[in-house]
Amino acid sequence: MILSRRSLIGALAATPLLTGCDRLTESQGFRDGLRSAEGLTMRAQRLITDRTALAREFSETDLSPTFRPNGSRGPTSADYAAHAAAGFANWRLKVDGLVAQPLALSMAHLRRLPARTQITRHDCVEGWSAIGKWTGTPLALILHGAGVSSRARFIVFHCADEFGTVRYYESIDMVDALHPQTILAWGLNGKMLPIENGAPLRLRVERQLGYKHAKYVERIEAVESLAGIEGGKGGSWEDRSDYAWYAGI
Repeated sequence: MILSRRSLIGALAATPLLTGCDRLTESQGFRDGLRSAEGLTMRAQRLITDRTALAREFSETDLSPTFRPNGSRGPTSADYAAHAAAGFANWRLKVDGLVAQPLALSMAHLRRLPARTQITRHDCVEGWSAIGKWTGTPLALILHGAGVSSRARFIVFHCADEFGTVRYYESIDMVDALHPQTILAWGLNGKMLPIENGAPLRLRVERQLGYKHAKYVERIEAVESLAGIEGGKGGSWEDRSDYAWYAGI
């Protein structure tokens, strides 16, 4: 039997639920082995796949009746509640780190920029999927506008929602950051992005699993290394639950 990478990831995610595998998954050596294989998977996929190859896009007849929210359903801070009540008119996306010109972009400004609309399938590590129509600003356009440095190897997304006692974050490398289907979405299915789906801005990085698609993005940081950020593994789930940093599909 041949398993796809998507099926294999789902199987590995379910492993802790299998009693007979408890000792194995609790072994630091086993987890380190899986993490080292992740790097091999990424290098192999990048070697044999065109870096600009597009994830499959669908037609409007393929849209799911509802697009199931994943992760948190909304930040709990009073600051976010105030922004939501004002229709995010005063929300600013900050762009900083290894850039020539730090930016603070309003939602009105972002919506005036050239946009991309794409109908794609969201694949969750929990085993479900949904097809949605996303509209947003290409991330490459924002990074070029800020003058991202050639030293930058990763883009970190700092979010308004919480993961335990800290703010949620995620990251991708420059290959995925500059991919044409990587956008900061502000629209879903022809309407403004709902709060439960990540309003006002949600990352769509279509060649990776759903937990990489950070919601409630409020700051983008260009960095050379992920080592000094939170747990150092590149994302909230990666730091706390041994999820793979590279979740390419």
